[in-house]
Amino acid sequence: MGILLSALLLGLLGSFHCLGMCGPIAFILPVDRKNKAKMSFQTLLYHLGRMTAYGLIGLMFGYLGKGVSLLGFQQKISLIMGIIMVIFAFVPASKVLRLKPLAWWNKLVYFIKNSLGNYLQKRSTFGFYTIGFFNGLLPCGLVYVALVGAIATGDPLLGALYMAIFGLGTAPMMTLAIFLGNFVSVKIRNKINKIIPYAVAFVGILFILRGLNLGIKYISPTNQMIEKMKDKKFEKMHHKIENITHEE
Repeated sequence: MGILLSALLLGLLGSFHCLGMCGPIAFILPVDRKNKAKMSFQTLLYHLGRMTAYGLIGLMFGYLGKGVSLLGFQQKISLIMGIIMVIFAFVPASKVLRLKPLAWWNKLVYFIKNSLGNYLQKRSTFGFYTIGFFNGLLPCGLVYVALVGAIATGDPLLGALYMAIFGLGTAPMMTLAIFLGNFVSVKIRNKINKIIPYAVAFVGILFILRGLNLGIKYISPTNQMIEKMKDKKFEKMHHKIENITHEE
């Protein structure tokens, strides 16, 4: 529970970064500004598209985390990913990794940007969802940090949920950008952006605590506590199924 809340926190604070990176897309989103109800629905579709993209990426990276866990690193994966998040909080990923984009990556980014540009010229209902989907696939340092969290969950569904909640956290700021335009000055945005590394570090510390298995409920549960929680959930589901069967 605490880990999922950290995804929301990361999204909320990180949305000021999103305003700088994806704000231009929000500003020119072809919504119907004469009809507020329709505009709201189009904005909702845009956010659903972004959250779908984040969720699918989170699902894949959750599988990666699960694979690492199955290799015997179940207790250590959250600890390692937390340390990585703390490092990335204050040291740009480009300086840590020093990797040059591969040819296939450049082609993929070009395809995403080109597709996004094409759909921005359309006003179809489906188009807003697609714009959001391709927007969610754009390269972004903050998304990479969130994906580290998705890996640390060690579970595909949790990874997908983690990223979807992260996307949900960015929605309020992006909605304001769609409705109000560039309403936050660069000066204020820069000041708030200075807080983001501390938020990332805080999330990283939560993952480190989770990996230490200190016996703190929701934050740093032991493996035994996790198994007990799973057993309780299974028992509740079993009772619900039995009640439904008896009613029938």
